Amino acid sequence: MRREWEIGKESRMLRTICALFLASLIAFASAVTAQEVRPPEGAQEPRAETGGAQTLEDILARERGQLVEGSFRSDNIGGNIDATQFAPALGPLGVASDSDIWRRLRFDKAQVTLSSDGAAAAPASSVTIQDAGMWWLDFRRGPLATYGGYLLLGTLALLALFLLIRGRIRIDGEKTGRKITRFKAVERFGHWLTAGSFILLGITGLISLFGRMGLIPLIGKEAFAPLAQAGKWVHNNVAWAFMLGLVMIFAMWVIENIPNRHDLKWLAVGGGLFSKNVHPPARKFNAGQKIIFWAVIVLGVSISISGLALLFPFQLPMFAKTFVILNDTGLPQWLGFGALPETLTPHQEMQLAQLWHAIVAFVFMAIILAHIYLGSIGMEGAFDAMGSGEVEEQWAREHHGLWIEELKSEGGTSRATPAE
Repeated sequence: MRREWEIGKESRMLRTICALFLASLIAFASAVTAQEVRPPEGAQEPRAETGGAQTLEDILARERGQLVEGSFRSDNIGGNIDATQFAPALGPLGVASDSDIWRRLRFDKAQVTLSSDGAAAAPASSVTIQDAGMWWLDFRRGPLATYGGYLLLGTLALLALFLLIRGRIRIDGEKTGRKITRFKAVERFGHWLTAGSFILLGITGLISLFGRMGLIPLIGKEAFAPLAQAGKWVHNNVAWAFMLGLVMIFAMWVIENIPNRHDLKWLAVGGGLFSKNVHPPARKFNAGQKIIFWAVIVLGVSISISGLALLFPFQLPMFAKTFVILNDTGLPQWLGFGALPETLTPHQEMQLAQLWHAIVAFVFMAIILAHIYLGSIGMEGAFDAMGSGEVEEQWAREHHGLWIEELKSEGGTSRATPAE
């Protein structure tokens, strides 16, 4: 019995000695690692007290919205010591902790082999972690939604104030009772195809952006979910109708929207919008309509390109290439933004495409609100141009006098027909 107790005692002592030896090896390996990452003598290490980790000041600076230089994390991703020679139980991780591994993944310094690698791999398949998404999310639900909403509400308020002060723009002269064909059926189709699809795109886009903060508190998640899903389907598919309409109106009206010297006279008196009995000369499209036309074309093309990048994820990267061109011009540096990033991950390309898409959309919607106002309640007789295609002759003389003269010279007076 005593002998068994002595054997057990010796076994326990042996296990204790082995455990102490193993702990010494681990401590030695840690010391070696620490010695390798220790800065040279005399160097000032601001995070020496935290072992290279972030400090309380770093955390407080982020809470204040300040940019904290992150090389102390991206450059300190752990050693590559094979600790299995000291302690096989550590396995393939060696002395690397989980935080080291995730830090390597975050800063794209991990050696990762994916099953989708190769020619058939998706562009974003090798990106396991990217932390630029938080900046995108904060900007989307912060400045983008806030200032975009202010822009639309401010535009509506200004239009309401203009209507209150100026009133509806009436036909000053005596109506003739004769109608003149202003737009053919195919022209009106192209206009309404573009306008109708844009309205649907604008509404569904606003639902997507403001749904969480505006609609869910009002109608609940259960009602919002099918609405958001239907809105996404409409947005993705109606976009093709908008692009088709854009091509149509450009092909039909681009020649007549080239600026000329009469546009300067129109702009000099504000098109007569602010005064009664002021009718500057204009052809089929006056300077104001030309501004709307080119705004629709430029913004429409821009929003279509960014929309295609969103419809086909990771297939149409364009911002890195654009930033290279802009940096070569020196414009960002001259404006104080510094050099724009010329290397972007696929996810960053998508995030920038979404933000640009939304910013252009807000500006686009504000311009179209003004166009809708002048083409409906803001001006008497204006809606008929795109409604029936025929306008009152006196309205045409007041707002497009040169166009009337051109019709006469071409024998177009036969277009004038008595109003019913």
